Amino acid sequence: MSEWKKVRLGDVCEYENRRINIDELSLETYISTENMQPNRGGVTISNSLPTNGGAIRFSKNQTLVSNIRPYFKKIWYAQFNGGCSNDVLCFKLNDNVNSKYFYYLLSQDLFFDYVMAGSKGTKMPRGDKGQIINFEFLLPSLPEQQRIAAILGSLDDKIELNNRINRNLEEQAQALFRRWFVDFEFPDANGRPYASSGGTFVDSELGKIPEGWKVGKLGEIADITMGQSPSGESYNEKGDGEVFYQGRAEFGERFPTRRLFTTEPKRMAEANSVLMSVRAPVGDLNVATEKCCIGRGLASIRAKDNQSSFVLYTMYSQKDQLDLFNGEGTVFGSINKDSLEKLQIIIPTNNQMDKFENAMSNIDKLILSNYKESRALAQMRDALLPRLMGGEVTIKE
Repeated sequence: MSEWKKVRLGDVCEYENRRINIDELSLETYISTENMQPNRGGVTISNSLPTNGGAIRFSKNQTLVSNIRPYFKKIWYAQFNGGCSNDVLCFKLNDNVNSKYFYYLLSQDLFFDYVMAGSKGTKMPRGDKGQIINFEFLLPSLPEQQRIAAILGSLDDKIELNNRINRNLEEQAQALFRRWFVDFEFPDANGRPYASSGGTFVDSELGKIPEGWKVGKLGEIADITMGQSPSGESYNEKGDGEVFYQGRAEFGERFPTRRLFTTEPKRMAEANSVLMSVRAPVGDLNVATEKCCIGRGLASIRAKDNQSSFVLYTMYSQKDQLDLFNGEGTVFGSINKDSLEKLQIIIPTNNQMDKFENAMSNIDKLILSNYKESRALAQMRDALLPRLMGGEVTIKE
């Protein structure tokens, strides 16, 4: 600890003030508080670009923090060059600070609690930039910063590897679904591809479908629960209460991030239910890994006959129908329970759906295993973070 010294943020960095024109940006390179994920979940692709003005220019390896509702803990270590809105803070570092160490420094609950303590406004609190730049912390030597960042980064690297593996597995699952239930090349009684082996088809409202299949409605194979947000903002991440997911902004990869609410009223989704955003925009999908409370931005779609994988990938295949509810040129669409239940789908035989569930079982287990490992690694990282940043745990060279 002898080389650690007490400093302020303003001693080691300043706010980025470079500007970039909007016409130099794309949906992939524009960052706003809306497409930053809560609980340190990174970013998603933006839904839209500003219609006028410019943005703050940021570079790869800079740290960005949303300054709206700081309790959501939206922070991102930039993976590319781009531009961000004025509601996002971007920091330009001095030479004596490691950029990844700085990201972990601001990832602490301690920092976000400090920002909230000085924020202004009640319904949508905003951090005070003058107060934020006075945040005090202990700064070790640059080699120590690099060692700390390497330890925490190795945990994040494994989490990201698991995320990439899960994305690949899910792509494989979607490809299998399309082959069986869109191209109708599921195995026939002799194990051969049905359509290309002369399988029998009949006419339907949705075109030709295999004999024995039918066109029906989503409500025939799934029970739908529309979310209802608990009153107020009284969530408690460390206390008692149900895990709560408000909407699409909390999805974060395949599995949503976690918050705990104790307030009423509550709408619950059972484990393995499909979670779908029902507004702004309609149709983003996820899976509940445990029983959870869902807010008004979500619906729970639960298979009636334990065919949850079939229901999940059926919903992926309905993107064109769901996009109709978003409205042309806007992200403020919505869909209600009645429209969801009446969504027209092709329904195979129960036997065929069961075969798909069997084919998916190993993929589902591996995806869940990777997710659980990532959650355990994240908990380990979050437990180490304040101890490393406070000098309680030292790392030998």
